Amino acid sequence: MSRTALIERNTKETQIKAVLEIDGTGKSRISTGIGFFDHMLDGFTRHGLFDFTLDVQGDLDVDGHHTVEDTGIVIGQAIREAIGDKEGIRRYGSFMLPMDDALCLCAIDLSGRPYFVFDCAFPAERVGSLDTELVREFFYAVSYSAGMNLHIKMLHGENTHHMIEAMFKAFAKALDMAVSYDERIAGVLSTKGIL
Repeated sequence: MSRTALIERNTKETQIKAVLEIDGTGKSRISTGIGFFDHMLDGFTRHGLFDFTLDVQGDLDVDGHHTVEDTGIVIGQAIREAIGDKEGIRRYGSFMLPMDDALCLCAIDLSGRPYFVFDCAFPAERVGSLDTELVREFFYAVSYSAGMNLHIKMLHGENTHHMIEAMFKAFAKALDMAVSYDERIAGVLSTKGIL
């Protein structure tokens, strides 16, 4: 069975349509109106080996906040829907990823209980047309919409572009690990019997 989700979200601020296939090959078609954000989401798709189609129409005449945050909400919802009942998945994933000067640690628990820790200060306020403070808002939205425990810690970094790219790729690799199946797991990996 294909683990795929189609999510649409329409508000006065954004109109978003996304299709996420967990068991993909890294193909994407992404348009948010924020070039650097598109580049990061493409990296997430490619390195997580997901297939992802995303179209976002946002109020960029205001700023990028609603576009980035609402995209995070939709991606979180898509992850949650695509993984379904979580039977047989590893549940946990972590990855430490280097990107030149940047070194990022990302750890995930698909527990159904959202919690978010973000330990990073970016040297620059913008990369391209993306306000760097929105990176935290994006991952917060993903975490809470997906119902995942998400920790992101920048262990080292000097170049803001590299730091953000390491973050998105580390998240992709950790998520790919957490959603992968382990044939030894019967049901869900929980002492409670549910996730």
